[in-house]
Amino acid sequence: MSSQQASPPKGESLRREEGLRRRADFLQCYRSGSRRHGSLVILYFRKRPPEPPHARIGITASRKVGGSVVRHRIKRRIREIYRRWNLRSELPALDIVVHVLPAARRAEFQALKSELLGLLTPLTRSR
Repeated sequence: MSSQQASPPKGESLRREEGLRRRADFLQCYRSGSRRHGSLVILYFRKRPPEPPHARIGITASRKVGGSVVRHRIKRRIREIYRRWNLRSELPALDIVVHVLPAARRAEFQALKSELLGLLTPLTRSR
């Protein structure tokens, strides 16, 4: 990073440990977790031991959503929405999988944002 570029504000970037990486973690979320449905995404989540104390997120999109360019664009949007969400630190120790539905292919950013935050907000500790 050059001296001209500003680094992201502390706490705003997604750390590597905030992402689900292993297939087994995704499968446990699907099999033993709870879910919340929306018209654009399905949210799977499950509690996990409190160490480390932050939530972890993973995103899946099948080929039914679109080609690789479309799928990756939607995943980037979801990561950005989650990264900038100010209640992210209020989430308990959860594993969260956001499964993208084919309807998300044509959705505007604002529609995706409002649905995703509407599904995530009830999971926070403050509620």
